[in-house]
Amino acid sequence: MFHKEGFNIITITSILVVIGIITADNLLETYQAQKTVQIILLLLFLVVLQFFRNPKRNTPLNENHIIAPVDGKVVVIEEVYESEYFKDQRLQVSIFMSPINVHVTRYALSGVIKFSKHHPGKHLVAWHPKASTDNERTTIVIDSKELGEVMYRQIAGAFAKRIVNYAVVRNSVVQGEDAGFIKFGSRVDLFLPLNTKINVKIGDKVKGGEQIVASK
Repeated sequence: MFHKEGFNIITITSILVVIGIITADNLLETYQAQKTVQIILLLLFLVVLQFFRNPKRNTPLNENHIIAPVDGKVVVIEEVYESEYFKDQRLQVSIFMSPINVHVTRYALSGVIKFSKHHPGKHLVAWHPKASTDNERTTIVIDSKELGEVMYRQIAGAFAKRIVNYAVVRNSVVQGEDAGFIKFGSRVDLFLPLNTKINVKIGDKVKGGEQIVASK
């Protein structure tokens, strides 16, 4: 199963790969050169397919839990001053996605969208300390019954070309549902109340849509 954000790229890539394979077969003189080019093109196609995969996840709905919004590695757990929306101290949990991770963003909790904003910006490497404030990003705040307001931020990395955000202010969303997509390398930051219990540690690899990263 592939994400809808990848349909156009997959279609274009498949057409180019077929053209490339036929061209190599007709223009390259040696069998070895033909097969080398064709294998490289097929591997490229497989890379595109794996990047846009959208595996089904079974989300255990729980209003007291915050689940991982994405697949990846926990790279930051710290108390920070959040200056865009809350303007106070928050617990930040950051998850870095490498190009081989699933890049679907899922809602970490159920609630009502209170804030959703896109910011143009730089494309520093996603683990850079200033990526959260300087890179292209979207900021979304969800108001939940049990946990109050929780922010997550989609951040473009050095190779990310587009952030897709489905959050619309005043819409109700359900934990685990599709919240967007980040194309080609990125990270997601969660900003949680200070009394939130963190269930992961730095270096942990988490599974989006299923794994509990924090709880009330």
